[in-house]
Amino acid sequence: MPILNKDMSVCISLAGRPSNLGTRFHNFLYDELGLNFLYKAFTTDDIEGAVRAIRALGIRGCSVSMPFKEAVIPLVDVMEESAAAIESVNTIVNDDGVLTASNTDYEAIAELIAEHALDPRQRVLVRGSGGMAKAVVAAFRGAGFDDLTVVARNEAAGRAIADKYGYRWVADDPEPDFDLIVNVTPLGMHGADAAALAFTLPFIRRATTVFDVVAFPAETPLIAEARRAGKRVITGAEVIALQAARQFERYTGVRLTRDQVDRAAAFSRAG
Repeated sequence: MPILNKDMSVCISLAGRPSNLGTRFHNFLYDELGLNFLYKAFTTDDIEGAVRAIRALGIRGCSVSMPFKEAVIPLVDVMEESAAAIESVNTIVNDDGVLTASNTDYEAIAELIAEHALDPRQRVLVRGSGGMAKAVVAAFRGAGFDDLTVVARNEAAGRAIADKYGYRWVADDPEPDFDLIVNVTPLGMHGADAAALAFTLPFIRRATTVFDVVAFPAETPLIAEARRAGKRVITGAEVIALQAARQFERYTGVRLTRDQVDRAAAFSRAG
């Protein structure tokens, strides 16, 4: 990485629970490609002030994670369709003081649905109702899935997501009769919920594919149980690598190869 200098472009992340994944991913590639960039993770209790700082300090780009994906919407200047359609932001790019928001989570999930050749005739159960859940549900609708249920304790949020895309909302677990189960909650994430299993064993045994968007750790209790049961798995590690690659391209203008993405993702998890 170049020695810190006045011309260096700075990118950041804003998250309620920051990790080193994005920091290591982006800085690894800046170093490998010889780019005069630096990436640093932050948390904040003043999201409005943090976004003002992006503009005021000329910060080039910002990754946005829970719980800020909706809170930043009124603070940006332009909403790309990927963010506007689902009212959730995970990426901000600063072009000479103009802040443009997008959602590379949606792009990554849509790419993974295609890459894993998921069958749109399958019955899908999605647990969660936050900003990432919006991206997941929208991506499944975009891929032609007609039978999807959102399970969420927050009725207003869960029903809103389901209704927007013509799906069903339930407050409590339905019968375990789904081909594809997707966790979009913090259950299984490092911290207070680390030991939590996002779906009970009957759901895992019935499913053919188990998808957990939790990125840290990659091997959540849900993914571990799914592997033991011989199920196809899609991990949060795959999501975060692809969405970070799309962010990297927006910040730098450099299109990454899949090999570069894979090596950066491996490096991000090694530290």
